[in-house]
Amino acid sequence: MKYHYVWLLWASAFLIPWSVLFAGNPGLRRVMWQASALTALFGLTEPVFVPRYWNPPSLFDLAQRTGFDIESLIFTFAIGGIGAAAYTTLAHRVHAPVAVYERQSRRHRLHRMMLLAPFVFFVPLWLFRWNPIYPSIVCLLLGALGALACRRDLARPALVGGILFFCLYAVFMLGLRWLAPGYIEQTWNLSALTGGLVYGIPLEELLFGMSFGMYWSTVYEHVTWHELHSRRSTIADRK
Repeated sequence: MKYHYVWLLWASAFLIPWSVLFAGNPGLRRVMWQASALTALFGLTEPVFVPRYWNPPSLFDLAQRTGFDIESLIFTFAIGGIGAAAYTTLAHRVHAPVAVYERQSRRHRLHRMMLLAPFVFFVPLWLFRWNPIYPSIVCLLLGALGALACRRDLARPALVGGILFFCLYAVFMLGLRWLAPGYIEQTWNLSALTGGLVYGIPLEELLFGMSFGMYWSTVYEHVTWHELHSRRSTIADRK
């Protein structure tokens, strides 16, 4: 079948920047493993998207026969670690626990609610019979906004992290279009989307890249009560 291994190769290609970040920042390896393990679980939601959003040829024709596929697990595993580590690595930041008194601030009284908001709102939004990509994008943005409502210090990581992942994702999408001409047109259910294409890339994919980057660049710090400090200032304090 034409394009049979494209999804596998494209998903696996995200393991390259994942490996670079993993090798280049030993202090973030545990964070990356945890973030990737968590995001890999979202690969099990693929039946929600197949075939309403897209219908990719997959190994053993799993996506077509069951809705599930191996490639989704690889893809979600890789982007989780990248999203969690890209900003922290490139901005030379390190994690430090948030002070106990700060955790008791009034703006954190909705901490758990804000953490759960993306998951709680997905089902009601999905029941509106939107294409599932749109509730996904909205819920990722809600997660990022929830983090910022509780943690103003995460505004810069959210914005810069979103831009970083957006740029990386756009490059990968352009690479897909270049290496597999016609794949996007055959695989994505473009008639069920807005129809907006940017250099041949569905607008929804670019929105997903930005919203995912904004949310996943802050989720570890928000969940685990950590904040980011300059690596240089941390070293100076230790001296």
